Amino acid sequence: MANRPADPRTDYTDISSEKPKEACGVFGIYSRELSGELAQRTYFGLYALQHRGQESAGIAISDGERTTAIRDMGLVSQVFDPAKLAALESGHIALGHVRYSTTGSASWENAQPEFHGRGDVNVAVAHNGNLVNTDGLRDELTSEGFEFNSTSDTTFIAAAAVSELEKGHEEPGEAVKLAMRRMEGAYSVAMIFRDKLVAFRDPYGFRPLVIGKVEGGYVVSSETCGLDIIGAEFVRVVKPGEVVVMDDSGLTSYQAESPRSALCVFEYVYFARPDSRFDGREIAGSRQRMGELLAEEAPAEADVVIPVPDSGIMAAVGYSRASGIPYAEGLIKNRYVGRTFIQPTDGMRQLGIRLKLNPLPSVIKGQRVVVVDDSIVRGNTSRKLVELLYEAGAEEVHLRVSSPPVTGPCYYGIDMDSPDQLIGAKYSVEEIREQIGATSLAYISVDAMVAATMQPKANLCRACFDGEYPTRGTTRKFGLENAEYCATLADK
Repeated sequence: MANRPADPRTDYTDISSEKPKEACGVFGIYSRELSGELAQRTYFGLYALQHRGQESAGIAISDGERTTAIRDMGLVSQVFDPAKLAALESGHIALGHVRYSTTGSASWENAQPEFHGRGDVNVAVAHNGNLVNTDGLRDELTSEGFEFNSTSDTTFIAAAAVSELEKGHEEPGEAVKLAMRRMEGAYSVAMIFRDKLVAFRDPYGFRPLVIGKVEGGYVVSSETCGLDIIGAEFVRVVKPGEVVVMDDSGLTSYQAESPRSALCVFEYVYFARPDSRFDGREIAGSRQRMGELLAEEAPAEADVVIPVPDSGIMAAVGYSRASGIPYAEGLIKNRYVGRTFIQPTDGMRQLGIRLKLNPLPSVIKGQRVVVVDDSIVRGNTSRKLVELLYEAGAEEVHLRVSSPPVTGPCYYGIDMDSPDQLIGAKYSVEEIREQIGATSLAYISVDAMVAATMQPKANLCRACFDGEYPTRGTTRKFGLENAEYCATLADK
């Protein structure tokens, strides 16, 4: 059993903490024809988007005059049951949200949809992303007399919109256009404004947001899988910098800011569901292509290719196809385990990963194994996974990763805001290989990853991989060493 880890560490990080977490999933419906069904349909839409956030869930229903909401900590299936869905009053506007906290704590106060308003001006809001000028925006709004109970940046987005409405901008689309000028960072948002559903996206389009059509109205969803589950017909994406108003007159579009597309490339690598579509192409195809290009860039002499389920499956299929090495399911995932936290005792360390993954010795024993994963962020789980494969009898373990090393923090809605947590920022590939104990380790290149998306490189945010941060606000708030260079990028 060559190449076992020589110095296994004793710290324990739950397997669920190894993968980068997305901020949220947003879903909304406007339809008078479906009044009475909107809560149930929104529930299904959120179920399809559950992978984008598992900490809290909420649904708000409005009849144009009154908005009723239920939100709580937990998965969609834990927060809602038939009785709670029935308790939501009928209306023609629905807004739903699933959350993972990146800004603001994991608490009920920060569960969404959030409400904000003063006097007769009130809005409900659901947000995916992360502002980078939160401190300044909060100070501005506080000086205008707003008070905040939530620590989430979502409440500042809502208050900025309310502020513009109070100034006499009665048309919500115009009010949001002006509010967007005060925001920097990533935000894909849906809001209920009185009798309208409004959706808008930051000028870079960091986070996805799509529009679908249903009986008597329209749907907005973070991904197309949310449309598919309720039988909605895909219409188009919400463009970067665009505000879309949905009401009885249909769709009205406002171009609020000059766009520069910078969709997060991690949507292709990991976040989006494989059956979701960007530009008409399934994410599954891009992930398979990443595996094929990875096999070309980093071949291995091996007997079997296995994925780290579920996120590594498509890339492993591609690696097998390009390399000619047989594909097999060598790790079985327990799909009924949520977020788990195990005490760091010697007797419990290995149990932590076995709660989620268990090897098949019949596939692994005596074999030279290529194991394909989508990313390595902190390295804890990768090290334990390699140990697990050797214990199952693997002769060699060749780890292949379908994204490049994560070398920089993300400030746009992924929980990777500290370089100290990123193994790729501190160590070379060879040093990482030694720490996790693999026979060999290789990552896909940035250019190959981008090529697999079939998107122009300039249209994708790759900052966590190559340091090219698109926004000026990032350099101002976080004091990046190469601030002058990043500011130049923001002008391109």
